[in-house]
Amino acid sequence: MHSDAAQKMIARPAQGPLRGAVAVPGDKSISHRALMFGALATGETRISGLLQGEDVLRTAAAMRALGAEVAHDPDGIWRVAGRGIGGLTEPTDVLDMGNSGTAARLLCGILATHPLFAVMTGDGSLRRRPMKRVIDPLSACGAQFMSRDGGRLPLAVQGARDALPLDYRVPVPSAQVKSALLLAGLNATGTTRIEEPEATRDHSENMLRHFGAQVQVEIVGAGRVITLQGQPELRAADVVVPGDPSSAAFPMVAALLTPGSRLTIPGVGLNPLRTGLFATLLEMGADIVVLNRRVEGGEPVGDLDVSFGVLRAVDVPPERAPSMIDEYPILAVAAAGAVGVTRMRGLKELRVKESDRLSATAALLSVNGIKVEIEGDDMIVHGTGRPPLGGGLVETHMDHRIAMAALVLGTIAEQAVTVDDGGFIDTSFPGFVGLMNAAGAALSAV
Repeated sequence: MHSDAAQKMIARPAQGPLRGAVAVPGDKSISHRALMFGALATGETRISGLLQGEDVLRTAAAMRALGAEVAHDPDGIWRVAGRGIGGLTEPTDVLDMGNSGTAARLLCGILATHPLFAVMTGDGSLRRRPMKRVIDPLSACGAQFMSRDGGRLPLAVQGARDALPLDYRVPVPSAQVKSALLLAGLNATGTTRIEEPEATRDHSENMLRHFGAQVQVEIVGAGRVITLQGQPELRAADVVVPGDPSSAAFPMVAALLTPGSRLTIPGVGLNPLRTGLFATLLEMGADIVVLNRRVEGGEPVGDLDVSFGVLRAVDVPPERAPSMIDEYPILAVAAAGAVGVTRMRGLKELRVKESDRLSATAALLSVNGIKVEIEGDDMIVHGTGRPPLGGGLVETHMDHRIAMAALVLGTIAEQAVTVDDGGFIDTSFPGFVGLMNAAGAALSAV
């Protein structure tokens, strides 16, 4: 758990190349879902590689509070004894989701179609984030929600007794909204149908199939129509959680921009709906090779071999945003070290992440001497092909990805970069500082 006292951190320029293997933590999206689907299945699900960051531990605690048995073995395996579809029980206390928007939104879907009463809250950052985007469609299944103004936490849910299936077109591409509706549809009678205008990460669909649900996906233009048969018999299924591509992004960009560097990052998830950053870096000329491709738990996985080289500016199309929505802060750092002007288009969704991530990313760059502009929902970064100046103090706004992006910037810059609070990094990347330093970086608390 992070304390309320800010944990100031500094990244000094690397004194030599970054070398070695960096094993990134398990994928956060898949970790949340493995615990939730395990709790909704019958039998015991064994999960290896689970991300043990604070966000995921909040999900584990919530599943326990709803009646599932969740245990962590000394060998690192997590065991979940599920209750079956519709079998969760009313929690005796408030469910505290900490900093995790994913956990809070997905849990809304589960609670909406169980006939129980629950109250959910979170930390200061999560209590500012909008939940209306899941509350509004979930109300159609018969659930009742009471929240603060704007659909913000704390939130009380009275789940539906006889839940109705949903037929909904998601207005803004969001894997969290889609997944919440699919989770609700599990305990509704009949067929739930969800249309998304652009394809978003499909971990929920992959994992539903892995646990035995009937899920059909039809490609319609740039989007998809997903149908789910309600009240399936989900059966326990072991899950191997791949390394998180969003976490791999940080050591990867550090290696690409630190002269002479070469890192290997084993066992990274390569779901094509998550690898927009990899595609963008390859377009910029990055030296990234994928070795040992394989499939684990329905997800494509591979080992990454990343080497230093010259990056060139690109124009990033808006339709790529859903596949790399969490990676724009670190892409902005890569653009700062590239040759030329990079334009990232269609970043509206970044305004409602852990912070207003669009303005926070622009501020991260400008305070470190990098020219950056925001035009509408586009961010434009002027790279010089030389190490950025650095030397700034970055306000993280309690956002772990802003903190890590700033620390990578300090690793490749001429002068050290300080962040006002690095305590939130453990929400998604426990051990980040130790792994980076073992590879040759110089990160430390102030």
